[in-house]
Amino acid sequence: MTFQELGLEPMLLKAVTEMGFENPTPIQEQTIPQLKDKSTDMVALAQTGTGKTAAFGLPLLMKLDLNSRFTQSLILAPTRELCVQISKDLINYSKFLNGLRVTAVYGGAPIMAQIRDIKAGSQVIVATPGRLIDLIERKAIDLSHVDVVVLDEADEMLNMGFKDDLDQILSNTPPTKNTWLFSATMPREVERIASKYMESPLEISVGKKNQGAENIQHIYYTVNQRDRYAALKRIADFYPDIFGIVFCRTKAETQDVADQLIKDGYNADALHGDLSQAQRDLVMKRFRSHTLQMLVATDVAARGIDVNNVTHVINYNLPEEAENYTHRSGRTGRAGKTGIAIAIVTPREVNKIRDIERIIQNTFTKADVPDGVAVCEKQLFHLVHKLHNVEVKDDEIETYLPKIYDELKDLSKEELIKRFISEEFNRFYAYYQNSQDLNIGNDGNNGKTTRFFMNMGELDGFNRNSIKDFLVEISGINARVIFNVDVKNSFSFFETENKHVDEFLALNKKGIEFNARVISFEVSKAKPSGGYGEKRSYGGGSREDGRRSYGGGGGGERRSYGGNREGGGERKSYGGGERKTYGGGESRSYSGGGERRSSYGGNKEGGERKPFNREGGNGGGERRSFDKPSGERSFSGNREGAERRKRFTK
Repeated sequence: MTFQELGLEPMLLKAVTEMGFENPTPIQEQTIPQLKDKSTDMVALAQTGTGKTAAFGLPLLMKLDLNSRFTQSLILAPTRELCVQISKDLINYSKFLNGLRVTAVYGGAPIMAQIRDIKAGSQVIVATPGRLIDLIERKAIDLSHVDVVVLDEADEMLNMGFKDDLDQILSNTPPTKNTWLFSATMPREVERIASKYMESPLEISVGKKNQGAENIQHIYYTVNQRDRYAALKRIADFYPDIFGIVFCRTKAETQDVADQLIKDGYNADALHGDLSQAQRDLVMKRFRSHTLQMLVATDVAARGIDVNNVTHVINYNLPEEAENYTHRSGRTGRAGKTGIAIAIVTPREVNKIRDIERIIQNTFTKADVPDGVAVCEKQLFHLVHKLHNVEVKDDEIETYLPKIYDELKDLSKEELIKRFISEEFNRFYAYYQNSQDLNIGNDGNNGKTTRFFMNMGELDGFNRNSIKDFLVEISGINARVIFNVDVKNSFSFFETENKHVDEFLALNKKGIEFNARVISFEVSKAKPSGGYGEKRSYGGGSREDGRRSYGGGGGGERRSYGGNREGGGERKSYGGGERKTYGGGESRSYSGGGERRSSYGGNKEGGERKPFNREGGNGGGERRSFDKPSGERSFSGNREGAERRKRFTK
């Protein structure tokens, strides 16, 4: 079937043909004939990327009285991006219609300019619910002449908390209007809207409820939480021609991931709600023009990104609601093309994959994150393909060829090929030759790396980058095989490949010092508990048998980083009992009183830490404090005959 056979008006048909549309999609084929000829309510279910805007936009334009300046049609969309996209599409469809005005109203743009456009007369208003409520409360918009209300992406509007707004908006429209509801999924709240505001609606469904598009391949990779970003980079390198969207849960994470990608040389940018409208418009302009390779976005951008040829959708985190996966993945595989939807998950999230499979009625493929060899091979043949198909501008380079031929005359054909390939290939090979295996099983372990504990941290002036540089300096090991660095106040963790374990343990014998402290390394047997450290038990006996505890405990010989409770036995702790403390300076104190000495130690963010001396026993003590940019922190001395020490944490 063609658009002409659908019975479009000549001017609309002319515009659609000029836009390159020849045959309607299934949703267009089913809805346009029904809506253009009938006065009816309708519920239409179809996946994103199936042409829903034209499905309601073309019949809507045919129902307008262009001689009237009253608002006759209202289209509601969940996001600014979708609001703008629908407006642009309607303007393109109506290119040859005289007298049509379409106004988009949404938050983040000057409201007075939008009010002026509405007062000037707009037959069609495309709005986000929040801004439209604002206009209604200001009495700046008249909806009493509305004949058609379109709820586009109705499920997403409800997911975003617009239920009350929709009720208020619809109550301000005439009861005689027609309501056309378009959605990719059909949760209960959408059904409630349909039953409350529609009368015997026509129901059209392309595919089953909530089903994902069949032309999208779904893949998931299982990695440790700390390896998400490394996996994202590996995926991006494995697909050299990627033009995709990376979805994150929060605005902060979205910006952080985008910033890291940019820092690492990827052509990326962020799209989230904290950006101004001008910034969002600029980002979307760059993405639509394909000058951005990867757009990192929150779910606010899951709707309205109607961009051609998106090859990949990457779920950096799975969405909170499994149904939203359908909308995310729908950004690729549009207009009948194929696409790839990727999810980066931890072992605990594998069950969510199963939930999504039931909803989209499709199966995920579990795949391994590509290793360095696979990435280098993919990049190599990508380069070869580019060289083979590059456009040669003979006239432009002819002047330079004699000198080039002379420079390369001593090289054979095979040597030339090797050198051209190596120019690009060497960069990836150098980066990936010692790359770690990011893949783990559902037990959360890849078995090829070892986690280390180190008795240095933020209070020694270290951060994630500086401690890594320090480890490289003292060990001579390549920085690429020191990863997953986790810096705490007075200690740190890092991982390295198993083959380097002995090298780090050997450093203990060298007695390397920093700020008058001997640095020590231990293999970490367990994962951190509560964010403070790790517990280790030796011998499997009772608590009194002897235990080392990082984070607190209750008895026996103990070493503690972060404090501990009262307990029996000899104790060595950082925070209580007989203790050695390195928190801005070396401090040694004894529970019965005596002398406490402190020397200059590391500082942080320019905050000076001054030495202090304290003498006295249990009966009293002097209290000294020092200031840092983050506020005052103090060591408490003895009070009222009982020693009380207050630990401080960052």
